[in-house]
Amino acid sequence: MRFAAPALALSILLAPVAVVAQDQALFDPAAVRAHVTFLADDTLDGRGSGTKGYTIAANYVASQFMGMGATPMGDPAQGSFFQQVPLREASLDGQPVLTVTGHGKSIRFDSTKQLLSGPNAAEAKQVVQAPLVFAGFGMDRPDLGLRDYDGLDVKGKIVVLLSGYPKGLNSELGAHLSADKACMAMQRGAIGILTIPTKADTARRPWERRVQMSGDPRSNWLQADGTPFLRAPGIRADATLNPEFAAQLFGAGKQSLAAVLAEADKAGGKPKGFALGMTAQLERNSTFRPYSSPNVVAMIPGSDPSVADEFVLMTAHLDHIGDHGKGEDKINNGAMDNAAGIATMLEVAKALAKDGKRPRRPILFAAVTNEEGGLLGSEYLARNPVTGKGKVVAVVNFDMPILTYRFTDVVAFGAENSTLGPVVAKAASQAGIQLSPDPLPEEGLFTRSDHYRFVQQGIPSVFLMTGHAGPGKQAFNDFLEKHYHQPSDDLKLPFDWVAGAKFAEVNYSIVRAIANEAELPRWYADSFFGKEFAPGAVKAVRPKP
Repeated sequence: MRFAAPALALSILLAPVAVVAQDQALFDPAAVRAHVTFLADDTLDGRGSGTKGYTIAANYVASQFMGMGATPMGDPAQGSFFQQVPLREASLDGQPVLTVTGHGKSIRFDSTKQLLSGPNAAEAKQVVQAPLVFAGFGMDRPDLGLRDYDGLDVKGKIVVLLSGYPKGLNSELGAHLSADKACMAMQRGAIGILTIPTKADTARRPWERRVQMSGDPRSNWLQADGTPFLRAPGIRADATLNPEFAAQLFGAGKQSLAAVLAEADKAGGKPKGFALGMTAQLERNSTFRPYSSPNVVAMIPGSDPSVADEFVLMTAHLDHIGDHGKGEDKINNGAMDNAAGIATMLEVAKALAKDGKRPRRPILFAAVTNEEGGLLGSEYLARNPVTGKGKVVAVVNFDMPILTYRFTDVVAFGAENSTLGPVVAKAASQAGIQLSPDPLPEEGLFTRSDHYRFVQQGIPSVFLMTGHAGPGKQAFNDFLEKHYHQPSDDLKLPFDWVAGAKFAEVNYSIVRAIANEAELPRWYADSFFGKEFAPGAVKAVRPKP
């Protein structure tokens, strides 16, 4: 299918580009700028998954792969770059209502000032009623010293949980466990979860901001039988409560909510759970819409036939959050998030395709769909691989590099978990860039981008972003506070296209080094993620400092 956009194409051709000194011919700031300019244009309406704008973006990426001579891998049997992901969208029909009764009173939560709840992916009309039990942070990992469910009977009940994880817990571990709370609650027999933001969470994301980001439909990818894939199918009810109003649930409990939140705000604080003596009923209606949206997948073959079935995978999400219809500027263009990541991936792929000496292993490139809806395209690709008898041995992911300053370091989330760490550090250093630790552990970024779906399949992975050294911290925080998931994430931002070319250069060095390694990447023997998701895999001994 062809889409004509002559005005857009002309704007790219005529856009003024500063003349800059080039460190090397492979990476051109103007090329990075051209990709971002096309993908972040209003014509694409914010690249919402399943929309015409996303389809235009997918065709653009496929045409770039085609032009560089890459092998189509979305559907290898059909010679197509597109791996169609079957999806179903669920939308709220009306405002959810939560009614809590007990201790001689009835409390009704029926507005977004009090309650936020999305649609249910499985049930169109839903009424879920059950007793309430407070279970602290909702962490159920005795092997890690986390025993929030000890002494609690939550079978057939709705658990009330604090957001996040105890202060002092390793950030990547905490992020993983936070993402796994629904599964832990389901395994204990709970049927619903009500979440109350902690003080730290509220400081980062005030309730008004949560309301602004709420109300969107939810999507799930469909399994072969046509049913939505649900990570915790036993959890039928879920909602987030405004702490200001949630305090009423604790009125006759062992502790007030104020005391619970104060304890949770201390280093190592782990509030104990207790029955709240109240019953909650959540009512909500949902409507469903099936659709599909493609991952765009290509390959640059390797040079060594002995490792032709060992693929290094680069991922970046192509979608953004689309047209929200709010305010004068209603299109969320996603220039930084993640047109910049896609531009990086395309330039790395082009450099590898042009390189006369290709790396040993083949390299896959996947522009994935519906990251914004819950890492859905990457999960579908991870569970429905396109490599035939081969396997993905490492993943490098790009998501929202901040390209408004000349960075001197990069952050490789997850690097400390496997032998990818030293490879990434050495390759970055050779490109004149240092590797820095996670600068935002409280954000739990390790579980919030596409590489994580491959980690869950036992594959060593890293997620690369520009670092916080020098002006980086201010630039990153400024973007998060003012532009993240806002219409202002567009080409009016002060992009430094030389930084974009440098980011592509650094990641070219990293990916090439991984693909040339003599040995396969290994999880370290003491890595939680290696033990959790690849228990039978051969592990490496962590080198001494």
